[in-house]
Amino acid sequence: MPPSHKEWIPALRELLASQPLAVLSTQDRGQPHASLVAFAATGDLREVLFATPRATRKYAYLTSDNRAALLVDNRSNTPADFHSATAATVKGRVDEIPHEDKDRFLGPYLARHPHLTEFVRAPSCALMRLRVESYSIVRRFQEVVNIPVPP
Repeated sequence: MPPSHKEWIPALRELLASQPLAVLSTQDRGQPHASLVAFAATGDLREVLFATPRATRKYAYLTSDNRAALLVDNRSNTPADFHSATAATVKGRVDEIPHEDKDRFLGPYLARHPHLTEFVRAPSCALMRLRVESYSIVRRFQEVVNIPVPP
């Protein structure tokens, strides 16, 4: 019998806390695009934050179509990954955090990435929020669970 959603939450939290980078997937007129981003998940797992300059493809693609997926994984690129790696695909919609709310979200993001303070505080940089709709978690390439996140 597969584990319940509640049994997967600790593994999901551990994965999100242990990995500083993820692959963000966007698209432009049906053409996929992937970007490496530094991210931080909120404590309730309902939002994932990342930063990007406004003059990037990912920003343009997200303002054109805000659907996105984020892949977070703990692979070590060794054969052991087939038995021990965990990956989570985070699906949702992305929006730019409004200027008046930016300070509230900067705390959790910069706690995770203090080395990005100057970057994320630059006027040309947007702090983005992926509003999570679901998580799809895979362990050992065979155990899979989909966890919807209620609105």
